[in-house]
Amino acid sequence: MYKCLMLFLICVMGSANADETALKDQIRDRFPSASIDSISETEIMGLYEIVISGAIYYVDADFTYLFDGNLIELTSMRNVTSERASEIERAELQKVAIPFHELPLEMAIKRVYGTGEREFAYFADPNCGYCRKFDKETLGNISDATLYLFLYPVITEQSIPISKSIWCSADASVAWDDYIFDGVVPGAQGDCDNPIDQVLAFGKKMSVRATPTLFFSDGSRASGALSLEQLEARLTPVQ
Repeated sequence: MYKCLMLFLICVMGSANADETALKDQIRDRFPSASIDSISETEIMGLYEIVISGAIYYVDADFTYLFDGNLIELTSMRNVTSERASEIERAELQKVAIPFHELPLEMAIKRVYGTGEREFAYFADPNCGYCRKFDKETLGNISDATLYLFLYPVITEQSIPISKSIWCSADASVAWDDYIFDGVVPGAQGDCDNPIDQVLAFGKKMSVRATPTLFFSDGSRASGALSLEQLEARLTPVQ
């Protein structure tokens, strides 16, 4: 009985692996340039999850149908897709985790609030509405912290020359505020020695996909316009 059960499990597992391999071949035949991260069978018989460049899709075993959307488990109303996306993101971020002081802080605009005892880094695009909200509502009320502002122009092509002009200004911190709050374009040409291209490359390497993205001294990170309360909770307490 035990041997029969083991043989059955081996056959099932072998069949599943064969199906996944065949499915991968079909995807590559149909979409040669697709970067396939993983293929796995879901809890639903015959339905497979495929992850392509970090995006989750669902297909049948014959690759006849492809579903792009959220898979909901109706008994608990659990969003299976959202859970998997979070799991994938955590695993990806773990791969690129970096101690805070190994960030290229010399490529950032340094701003000190109060005693500056708590440190964090901030990747921001000058044309990012959420960055404007974060600067006004959160940073405008922060105290006793040192901020390293990385100019990370990823929203529009216009953001690149603006970022370079901000960096090349006599006072980059003031130039940032003038542009993000009042739309005042810096007078500097942006042709000085600046780190914008290096910051873009570093951000891509660190999987910084959106602005604002924050890095904290404990090695954690967060995306989005955190409220003052949320930011305070993430900063190392002042001793």
